[in-house]
Amino acid sequence: MSTFIATLIVLLIAVAGMAIGVLLGRPAIKGSCGGLNQVGLAGSCSGACSSEEKEMCELKKAALKEQK
Repeated sequence: MSTFIATLIVLLIAVAGMAIGVLLGRPAIKGSCGGLNQVGLAGSCSGACSSEEKEMCELKKAALKEQK
């Protein structure tokens, strides 16, 4: 029973910490234009990217198509 209570307390502290972060107005988690997008294994850049990053993504895709 003590393991259950300890686990519950740890989880409640984690949830409270996340709630405090939301209340303080931290920015939301967002993806990036890096990762698999850079090697051509994923789709286009998602909405998390700025317009400049989207343009760079499209230029890189066009350059890859020209190389093939």
